Amino acid sequence: MRIVILAGGVGGGRMARGFSALDTPDMTVVVNVGDDDRIYGVELSPDIDTIVYMLAGLEGEHGWGRSHDTWQVMRELERFDIETSFRLGDRDLAMNLFRTHLLAQGAPLSAITAAQCAAFDIPGLVIPATDDRVQTRVQIADTGTWLDFQTYFVSRGHRDRIAAVTYEGITTATPAPGVLEAIDDADAVVIAPSNPHLSILPIVTIPGVTEALSAKSIMAVSPFVGGATIKGPAAEVMRAMGHTPDPAGLAAVYGDLLTHIVVDPRDEVTLTGIDVHATDIMIGSWEAAARLAKEMVEWLS
Repeated sequence: MRIVILAGGVGGGRMARGFSALDTPDMTVVVNVGDDDRIYGVELSPDIDTIVYMLAGLEGEHGWGRSHDTWQVMRELERFDIETSFRLGDRDLAMNLFRTHLLAQGAPLSAITAAQCAAFDIPGLVIPATDDRVQTRVQIADTGTWLDFQTYFVSRGHRDRIAAVTYEGITTATPAPGVLEAIDDADAVVIAPSNPHLSILPIVTIPGVTEALSAKSIMAVSPFVGGATIKGPAAEVMRAMGHTPDPAGLAAVYGDLLTHIVVDPRDEVTLTGIDVHATDIMIGSWEAAARLAKEMVEWLS
């Protein structure tokens, strides 16, 4: 079975490694780039790196960054009058320096990501959603101020109530090479349990992607359990955008794209036109992720 996974961040990485543990699926992971940024003079693609590290078994203890990393560069930066809330370990910095060097030479992000995968000998294919610059920005409810994603999420710890989300550059972006081809060839598409507004919509609203998805079986894994998010601010963002943080709200966000949805047994509901599958959706370990991926392949077959 050929599977395409639409993914962002830790939830996307965990879902991808579940499918990578199976023998049968041919997997492609299309990754959000809306949280890409330039910090400390280096080009960051946090969701891509998180997924590459997870597939390589090298993720940090919290799911992001590198395992057993060191922090000498951060300690040295703290000597100076510079904001260091965005923490980059030394090994992680090397990855970002590699990306920055190649981007400066004119290499597209998709080619750089392919080189990362080759360097870490990871299974499956990881592709950025686009080679173009797309930046997720959020509007703070109390002040009306617009912030880039990393300022909202990292520097301010996603504590602010938000009023709106936009994706700068998305209307002129084009899918990266291989994205539409992977979707066209897929037997099914999986939407990982990633933040719907901050990780998945910056992928599916790239011109051409929604149209490619419209003819496919699409199964979303809910990132919610009992009205709360498994990880991150997804529940708060859903409420801010006028949706409930549950399967019904998820179906409303993704609209006609969904054909299947996987939910926690406590959240089992009936949704018109969507097959609902209730099971344990906690996939923090390799074993749990592989178990859920196996169940999903059986449901989609």
